[in-house]
Amino acid sequence: MSTGPVVILTALNLEYQAVRQKLTGARVHRHERGTRFETGTVRGTSCRVALGLTSKGNQSAAVIAERAIQEFSPSAVLFVGVAGALWDATRLGDVVVASHVYAYHGGTSEDDGLKARPRVWEAPHGLSQLASHLARLNDWADSVSSGEDAPQVRFGAIAAGEIVQNSRISAEAKWIRQHYNDALAIEMEAAGVAQAGHLSGAPVAIIRGISDRADGTKNSTDDRSLQPQAAANAAAFAIRLAVELAAEQEETAVPRDSRPPAAGQLGRHVSNTAHNSTVGIMAGSVSGSSVHMNPAPQEPGAIDLIGKLKGFRRNLGRHHTEGAVDEDTYREALADLDSALRSAENRTPDSSKRAVMVLRRLRGLVSECPALAAELTPLIAAAGDRA
Repeated sequence: MSTGPVVILTALNLEYQAVRQKLTGARVHRHERGTRFETGTVRGTSCRVALGLTSKGNQSAAVIAERAIQEFSPSAVLFVGVAGALWDATRLGDVVVASHVYAYHGGTSEDDGLKARPRVWEAPHGLSQLASHLARLNDWADSVSSGEDAPQVRFGAIAAGEIVQNSRISAEAKWIRQHYNDALAIEMEAAGVAQAGHLSGAPVAIIRGISDRADGTKNSTDDRSLQPQAAANAAAFAIRLAVELAAEQEETAVPRDSRPPAAGQLGRHVSNTAHNSTVGIMAGSVSGSSVHMNPAPQEPGAIDLIGKLKGFRRNLGRHHTEGAVDEDTYREALADLDSALRSAENRTPDSSKRAVMVLRRLRGLVSECPALAAELTPLIAAAGDRA
């Protein structure tokens, strides 16, 4: 899995703002060709997000998605926004996560009618499994609704075309239902993003809040009132997914061999200095040979962690002086660092958890300075081991 941020793309400003309001420390990141992204972290976490606006249509979405993938090397690309429901079973406000995407405007025109020749992209297995898990946990929604009124996550096909579909009785609407009757939602960008992910090797998830029924009610008063909530629901689930992806990154960031040994694990090994190898000894004693017994790595204690954090403060100041960390980031980083130090001074499970959370947020804050971010990774592991 890439260690880059999660890229979140939207087609509309309404959808963009629904995601952006969940970020902190957002800063403009300008691509060399002029495309502007914003990078920030999800509030209260170390999850890094690069947010971009594609505008409408599969072609535009494909170009911007490809550009974002090349620019950020993301762990995943999430395309987030609103869509129309093709069937009444999908409720307004529900969130549809694509199990696969149809580019339904592929076809051939023959004497007896238009024959479907779709392109199809399946969702990556790992992302689908994680999204299904989060849907079962059902702790993602911002809405105060509960019970039957709470938005639900549904998994199924999404149809992506080149026109706004706003009828259930038009010839095209009937054709779509005839050839793509398993599609839950319809929109105009998912095929472009899915193709960009396929060509670049980046996992893609399409997450859509249902704002209308593609039945002639688009741009009505009801639709204008439902769009913001549908966009907010899609953004809430996407952010929950992004945070979980970032947590999985952190779990794999520290190689297993560098983690402290479990209790009872053999704490010493023998180094063969002549051949730079490790050997085992079963004899009670060894003579006529140079044998060095290496002590087991000590579990990081409070003093060690505090000393490392103070060392990080010095390095942070140096990077700030050299211009690698701007003034706003520096002030916020110092505040987080002070909080982590206070938590590290208390040897309680709650204080250790707080230290881990603050250090993860701090790592996201300094993510544009790789040396500082890398320095924090073992400190987060050390703080977690004290819980």
